[in-house]
Amino acid sequence: MPRPGLPAGELGYIKQPYVVIIGGGQGGIGLVARLRRLGVPTIIVEPPAPVIAGPRSVTEIAPDGVILDGGTKLAADLIGQDVADKVGKCWGLGSDTTKDPGPWEGERRNMWKPTRQEALWFHGGNLHQSRHYSQFLSLQLKARMEGLDTPVYGIPKVSHLG
Repeated sequence: MPRPGLPAGELGYIKQPYVVIIGGGQGGIGLVARLRRLGVPTIIVEPPAPVIAGPRSVTEIAPDGVILDGGTKLAADLIGQDVADKVGKCWGLGSDTTKDPGPWEGERRNMWKPTRQEALWFHGGNLHQSRHYSQFLSLQLKARMEGLDTPVYGIPKVSHLG
């Protein structure tokens, strides 16, 4: 299965990690519906979005995308300080420490739940967190696709600007 952008290991599995830049679609969940329709083998042959292998760092944010270490530029439709300011910090509990300022939220900040930016969701963490929370994230997205009421505890105020 080796091919450019999808390096395979000795046993044929696809190596991790990947950075996948995806398009939104209606409600910001276009890729979810597309993956369901295409199936994994089709995605490997004809990926619906660029796949960049290996750990990468964003070195610069441009008006029309991001530039990764090594100079690779990935185009982006929506990126900017105004969106970052609207969303606020991600991760952390708000434990009022140097790297995790308050206020206390009691759950990971802006992870696996709606953010203040419509149709922008964050998913991440280690293997356990990714496997565990992907179920809850996918159920929330599916419920929204089906038009079901999906109340959340609350979308916190942005507190890192003041």
